[in-house]
Amino acid sequence: MANERTDAVAELSFSTDDLARMRFCVSPMWQVGTSFRLLRSDVADPLHRRWLDQVRPRVTAAGLDRGWLSGLIPAAAGYVPDFLNPTPPGPAPTLAEELAAVAATTPERVRRDLDHLRRHEGGLTDRLRMLHADPRRGLEGLVEEIEAYWELALAPYWSRVRALLDADVRHRARQAAEYGTGHLFNDLHPLASWHDNALRLVHRRPRTFTRTAAGGGLLLVPCAFKGPGLSTRVTPSEPPQLAYRARGTGTLWESRPATGTTALAAVLGRTRTLLLAELDAPATTTELAARIGSSMAGVSQNLTALRDAGLVTAHRTGRTVLYARTETAEALVAPPDPPPETRP
Repeated sequence: MANERTDAVAELSFSTDDLARMRFCVSPMWQVGTSFRLLRSDVADPLHRRWLDQVRPRVTAAGLDRGWLSGLIPAAAGYVPDFLNPTPPGPAPTLAEELAAVAATTPERVRRDLDHLRRHEGGLTDRLRMLHADPRRGLEGLVEEIEAYWELALAPYWSRVRALLDADVRHRARQAAEYGTGHLFNDLHPLASWHDNALRLVHRRPRTFTRTAAGGGLLLVPCAFKGPGLSTRVTPSEPPQLAYRARGTGTLWESRPATGTTALAAVLGRTRTLLLAELDAPATTTELAARIGSSMAGVSQNLTALRDAGLVTAHRTGRTVLYARTETAEALVAPPDPPPETRP
């Protein structure tokens, strides 16, 4: 990621082949990087306050605010090593696929990116100096930390985040289909515009986002935790990546009343339906037992049944287990769609 604030205008030209190779990607690693930066910033971002209040204490308790990621991802806008955002193999890679690509980064690439980071930040942390000296061993530790961070901070919320990102992609793909690529870019962000077969970005360093600095095509990456600016990842021979804030992010953490529970209770039973309704945000067995006035043993038994049915997922954070609704459960408790309008 490059610095988001400069006074320049960058231009990425497009050939017919580049347009043909342009695609969207829902990338877990971009969500890792942008969410961790938000946590590190200590900013009470109103869009994500609910998530921040829940996750910050867990990250601190697990010591993840003092590990590998804290050295690689500056709290303020700035350079993030490119090897953290490898070129995704498809439109929706799994975290495991992207971490495999991170782990396979060549030592030369790791050192080059860390040297770049050192110039930006004025130095490296002790951990990053170890990574520079022994990239293969350091990458193992980094990957383990990212997996721990994902399980704690993102996995319990992933069904909601993924739905937001998928909706953004569908909306913009429809824009491109109905109005063309130019309309898509002009609507993407106030700092982006399309003119004369080129994408122009203001407040970018010109040499960091040019066709000569990167490969063909373009990856457009929606992010749920992205700040108001744009971020790029540009490296020779690989398609450039442009990350932007997904539309609808302001509604991501709004409470979603479970209105479809009456009929659901007839199938699942009252207690299990209550548990699904209470899981509008991830919660522990203790929290759920207090909310619905049931014993912890009874709640645990019902959560196990819901998990076996694919309606709930469990995510361990230290000695605590957080439960969250799956996409299937979200659909079951969501308000029913209004009936189509009828014309006289």
